[in-house]
Amino acid sequence: MTDTTVPFRAGDGGYASFRIPAVVRTGAGALLAFCEGRVGSAADHGHIEIVLKRSMDGGRTWGPLQVAARNGTDLAGNPAPVVLDTGRILLVHIRAAATAAEDAILRGRAEDAEARRVWVQHSDDDGVTWSVPREITALVKKPGWRWYATTPGHALQLGRGRVLVPANHSLPPTGTDTGAEPQYHSGHCLLSDDRGENWFLGYVEESTDGYVNVNETTAAELPDGRVYFNTRNDGRSHGSRADAHSDDGGQSLVTPFRPQAGLTAPVCEASVLQLRDPDLLLYSGPADPASRALMTIRASTDGGTTWRTAFTVDGLPAAYSDLVRVDADTVGLLYETGDAGAYETITFRRVPVARLT
Repeated sequence: MTDTTVPFRAGDGGYASFRIPAVVRTGAGALLAFCEGRVGSAADHGHIEIVLKRSMDGGRTWGPLQVAARNGTDLAGNPAPVVLDTGRILLVHIRAAATAAEDAILRGRAEDAEARRVWVQHSDDDGVTWSVPREITALVKKPGWRWYATTPGHALQLGRGRVLVPANHSLPPTGTDTGAEPQYHSGHCLLSDDRGENWFLGYVEESTDGYVNVNETTAAELPDGRVYFNTRNDGRSHGSRADAHSDDGGQSLVTPFRPQAGLTAPVCEASVLQLRDPDLLLYSGPADPASRALMTIRASTDGGTTWRTAFTVDGLPAAYSDLVRVDADTVGLLYETGDAGAYETITFRRVPVARLT
């Protein structure tokens, strides 16, 4: 049987809504569940803080809510946590003015031209306290880019030590377009070779033909050292998922993102996680092709080329998710769900690895 708990429920703790889950397991064995705590409403802009809860028993119970990052009454969001080999936890995230709505940023309105900015902070005590945040925007955001977002979900430290954070951005339009059209959505990743002290851009994928348009992206390191990227596809190609591989730690892609028709899904964020024992690449996301519902874990044994359904959670509304290896026998799924809508709770489900193989 699976165990299910609800670390975040809309309306609790003075937050109107909780969105954008991310989860990691620390070196000490704690699970840290992050998300956006949206104070005034469920909107993607406004007063938003990054909050977290800690579990010391594999997600069966959760401690009190704490704030990991805040930006006054403005926005701190899109948490991208990663646990380093040193035990330090990095938290890369986005900051913006509370009034900076996505549509305005996509359209390049002057007051929002520099709205989305990138910051990093760290914890050396298992997420109990956090360092003063440090801005890295100039290192990882090109002039002219409009929208900008990290992940959502967890980031990675690769086997050789490099830190990799999937991300996405939008381009200024050409002709009479406004910039809000899907073909201007693009992707990239952030890289650090010194455990988060310095940062630089990895691959940049920008194609405005409208066939595949990269949006929210998740990544996993495969056993052979390649990095697998899976993205929400806003283009007109078959299916709403696309994927790509890198054989140089994210600095470039072997080929551009291509449609992944083996993953039936609505337009939505998803998560991937590579298990090493057994050798299994996992994908979590809603599986209804037309709506955000039917949260499902799928599995691949060939590095993401083909996929099969491994575990269907239920038929309820469901949206964003993140995956974590809890222990040798268990995978954890942190996901948005509810009875009447996908954003009522952020729920954690323990799934036995034996159910996935």
